[in-house]
Amino acid sequence: MMVSTIDNLIGLGLLRQPRTVLFGPGQRTMLPRIVAPLGSHVLICTDERMATTAEYRALQSSLEAAGIDVHLFDRVQPDLPRGDIMTLQADLAGHRIDVVIGLGGGSCLDMAKVASLVLAHGGDVRDYFGENLVPGPVLPIITVPTTAGTGAEVSCIGVVYDEERGVKVGVASAHLEPSVAIVDPELTLSCPPGLTAATAADALSHLVESFTDRAKNPSPEDLDAHLYVGKNVLTDIYCRAGIRLLAGAIERVVDDPSDLGARSDMMLGAFCGGMALNTAGTSIAHAIQSPIGGLTHTSHGMGVGALLPYVTRYNLPVRVEVFAELAEDLGVYDPVAGALENAKAAITRLDGLLDALGVPRDLKALGLSAEQIDDVAERSLLSTRLIANNARPLTKFDAVQILERAYEGDRGWWSL
Repeated sequence: MMVSTIDNLIGLGLLRQPRTVLFGPGQRTMLPRIVAPLGSHVLICTDERMATTAEYRALQSSLEAAGIDVHLFDRVQPDLPRGDIMTLQADLAGHRIDVVIGLGGGSCLDMAKVASLVLAHGGDVRDYFGENLVPGPVLPIITVPTTAGTGAEVSCIGVVYDEERGVKVGVASAHLEPSVAIVDPELTLSCPPGLTAATAADALSHLVESFTDRAKNPSPEDLDAHLYVGKNVLTDIYCRAGIRLLAGAIERVVDDPSDLGARSDMMLGAFCGGMALNTAGTSIAHAIQSPIGGLTHTSHGMGVGALLPYVTRYNLPVRVEVFAELAEDLGVYDPVAGALENAKAAITRLDGLLDALGVPRDLKALGLSAEQIDDVAERSLLSTRLIANNARPLTKFDAVQILERAYEGDRGWWSL
């Protein structure tokens, strides 16, 4: 296990990223040119809604016009059930696939990653649950996100819901890093308001958690063995850029969902979140949300968004200077004020962005009951990888404290 401190004492910088990233309105039209050098038989993983859109039909037609054979799997469900992967494996038995394209939200992109794995190496996806268990290269993966939030277009993890075991588990490996990410903001224009809000809250949580994570100061052996090695100088660049973009775009998108400039900033900010979490990792907002989502069947983005005001307050005592830095990126920095005042101003501004998105201000609104708090706290501690990323240690007592404050909507300041 890495011996870590809060501060980046060794000046480490580390990024894992796709070979090619193509960003901008209309860039999805480049897809046939990108696919052609990689193969002539593609699998597209998407959901039923996306498969009926004019945008999808145009993409499939452009691939076929370039002489590329298209196999469509359009039954991806939210939270990517393991059963979907098993169905896809059965459907594709005997079919040649050279390239896998994920088109849609996070679950569709995750499906593309794990599909590329099981098609290349066989077996049950359970065989690969965990870190660095993928034995070698997978089929080339192209990600085309249609939401601005998950960061899955650039991350090397696929999250799967194992229905029989009742848990969400990650397949994490550098081999799952997409070959190409095509990030086209025009694809988010039709994103419904609720999904826009949930994914934006998710992106904000990725950026804040990655920036306030532990800096683990890994050894060369740690860097070789682990994907998530903590906050570092390169992830910090993406975090600050992403937070600036979201701070300037969220309210504009809420006011006018057709604002392509604001949608572009949102999508670029979400991309920055994916770049950061790919080595820094997320932390306790995600750890606590997981059992809450299982109990209440509420969206991941709204869950982490509802927890973020309370997690930031919990971490503030050990991250005053870091939150004070964010005040600059959030546009609330006061050069006359001290670090603590600026840190609190940053957290308050984050609260305002979440409120603008309509994120619930307390856990009651998600359907959690007071009687479930102890169980959620207990189950949160099972996410040891996420908890290890957090700057402040977390015990069950601490988790209960966070949950009780979040349940009551108590946005007071934790004692320093």
